[in-house]
Amino acid sequence: MNLDTALASVDQMIYAKTGKHLSNLQTIILKKVWQGKKYLAIADEYGCTEGHVKDVASWLWKILSEVLQEKVTKTNFRTVIQRKLSSVAITKSSLLSSGSAYFIGRDHELAYLQTLVDRGSKVIMIQGEGGVGKTTLAQHFLLSQGFSLVLEVLMAKETQNITSVESIVEEWLQRDLHEEAGNEFGVTLARLKRCLEQQKIGILIDNLEPALDREGKFIAAHRNYVELLRVLSDLKIKSITLVTSRDRICEADLNLEHYRLPGLSLSAWQEFFFYRQILTDSIILAKLHQTYGGNAKAMGIVAGVIQEDYAGNIDNYWQENANDPLVEINLKNLVAHQFDRLQKLDEQAYLLLCRLGCYRYQDIPQISRSGLLILLWDVEEKHKRKIIESLRNRSLVEFSQAKYWLHPVIKAEAILRLQRQKEWQQTHLTIAQFYTASVTKINSIQDGLTALEAYYHYVAIEDFDAAGQVIINSYNNQWGQYLTLGSTLYRLGLIQPLLTAITQIIEKISTIEKRSELNNILGDLYWISGQIYQAIACQKVTISAATQCLKNLTELEINQYRIYYLKMLQVDSLLSLGLYQIDLLELDQAANFFQQVINLAYQTRHHSWAEKASICLDLVNSARQQMQVDYQTSQKFYQLIIINNDPDYNTGRFAFFIQILGQTHLNLGETTKAQQLFTRAIAFSQSSNYTQIKAKALSGLAVSYRQINQFETAEQYHQQAINLLDNLGAKCDLAEAYFQWGLTLQISGKSEVSKNNFERASQLFQQINAPKQLVKIRNQLE
Repeated sequence: MNLDTALASVDQMIYAKTGKHLSNLQTIILKKVWQGKKYLAIADEYGCTEGHVKDVASWLWKILSEVLQEKVTKTNFRTVIQRKLSSVAITKSSLLSSGSAYFIGRDHELAYLQTLVDRGSKVIMIQGEGGVGKTTLAQHFLLSQGFSLVLEVLMAKETQNITSVESIVEEWLQRDLHEEAGNEFGVTLARLKRCLEQQKIGILIDNLEPALDREGKFIAAHRNYVELLRVLSDLKIKSITLVTSRDRICEADLNLEHYRLPGLSLSAWQEFFFYRQILTDSIILAKLHQTYGGNAKAMGIVAGVIQEDYAGNIDNYWQENANDPLVEINLKNLVAHQFDRLQKLDEQAYLLLCRLGCYRYQDIPQISRSGLLILLWDVEEKHKRKIIESLRNRSLVEFSQAKYWLHPVIKAEAILRLQRQKEWQQTHLTIAQFYTASVTKINSIQDGLTALEAYYHYVAIEDFDAAGQVIINSYNNQWGQYLTLGSTLYRLGLIQPLLTAITQIIEKISTIEKRSELNNILGDLYWISGQIYQAIACQKVTISAATQCLKNLTELEINQYRIYYLKMLQVDSLLSLGLYQIDLLELDQAANFFQQVINLAYQTRHHSWAEKASICLDLVNSARQQMQVDYQTSQKFYQLIIINNDPDYNTGRFAFFIQILGQTHLNLGETTKAQQLFTRAIAFSQSSNYTQIKAKALSGLAVSYRQINQFETAEQYHQQAINLLDNLGAKCDLAEAYFQWGLTLQISGKSEVSKNNFERASQLFQQINAPKQLVKIRNQLE
């Protein structure tokens, strides 16, 4: 057995067990372990810590041990896989044509798609009516290709709920490809393109029609999908993209292959009914097949009804339904008919089906059993399992690997019916509470997305205050911090979804305090994305609102938590404003903001903000070359971090300020101390995935080596920093990194080469409108 076959098989096992395909790092670990490599070598090649590789590998061995019912380790992985797969002798072709209840009768269609790919098609659109099997065909075809990774877009059923393409691509890069998104969509697409040129990846964009207008063009709000499809069509990339839609895409400048998917053949229906152990009358089955045009979803629904309600007797079913006017060639009518029938037979199962329509099935495409149980709030515990089984048996709810979801046609009917009932609001409220309660700590992007899901359900019932509260709820995270969901999400790199979410509701929030905290988060989002002046405006709104609230407090209203909360907003926004001013090189203004934080927070319950502001103030003073300052704060924290190794400050949550301390000692000419601090910051940033901190610390290390005339080493660190920051799209940090590299080249005698770096820094500072930074560069060139 070769490595590719083994990896494809292991990916199927992992997906069957967890519902997720292997990530890039997991795939690399399996490849290298198969080749006999050690964890340290894998970590060096991938660019992470050995401990992180060991943690990921440990999870893999645990899952594979459960699947194979035999202990799997790094040492025996290759032997076990070869032996197990050889004995079972399962091939991809047998998996795809085994007569499964979910996939039959599509050999010709699979072969045709393969022909299109062999001819060089990069994007293939599968068009067809609802329920014909577009998604299932696309998923099985992508599975058959042996991709290392399959990325999916699950389009919302309602146009107003469609996820922006910017958010989707950003999430692909962050979560699946382990790359940083850019601040501009063009930059983000360029990074995606580079990834797709290097890796063989499958992409599925499912149920696209809500994003199209009546002429088959993308609606104005989602025109950037055209740009994504243009990139995916590029002949240089290795990926294959399948798009499913009821409607045809009619964008003249897109290079797409269109394939109209027909219904299943009569023989496929016969095979399916045989699989469901339904004895078929060939004449009756032929009439059913003709009635529904071979529709795959209709086949499942009819078979489920015959099996559940007629004990598998197709004759009895036909006698009762042959003259029913609703039984016609229209899937929507069939679905409506089954809803009506279910309501008569099992009112509780009917209500559950309608309530299930409220789930979005987008960021979380499948729902656990507990997600169904919470919707049965009015049912006795002993009856709940039977109700769920009733839906499964009627093919009204999709099910796989202990997860549930609704077909888009079923979901549309469920939503339509529930909106007419008083339970619409209660259902969304129950689901929102379920998602909020299901996350206690955020260790991953998926945890963050799960917690954020509650936001969308509150928006659906126009409870905007509750939606805003979802974003400002605080959680422990992987970095040892207790932060709002919004703050943690942007640290995880999910900028666009959060920007969209906050801007959609912030003006509809009734309480000034919630609006203030949302503005505080929004300011940092704008800062990270390079929109500094918008960031400043947001923080000023927060400070003004918090200050006014404090002034308006009466003796009756005063409580210690509310005072703490409002003052926290003040000092945090002031600290942020100081950091923003540093990027603009407005050092006097920055110092003023940091001093305000110190004045407000020193020796209060907000003293930690005073400590951070003091560290930042030392940096500003060192940049202004104020040598009369004693820099006691920087010396104190250097002692705590490096000499005493104080655990309160030697954490990932303090890494940002450790690298600031490094910059201060660098400005003071204390090169050794600076290098120690930068090295410590890099270590923490690697363990906690703070890429921006790592890049800033690397740039600082480069400057430290320049100070001791080790120019070759300095250039190596400059290059590493530039690469990381370019991937991040952090304009201010990238501009400063280019400037510092330019200085290194200039001092080392490479003046002509240095001009390119100064020019690049100048272009970036022009984009963010930082005039003093531009003056700094011009002075260096004179």
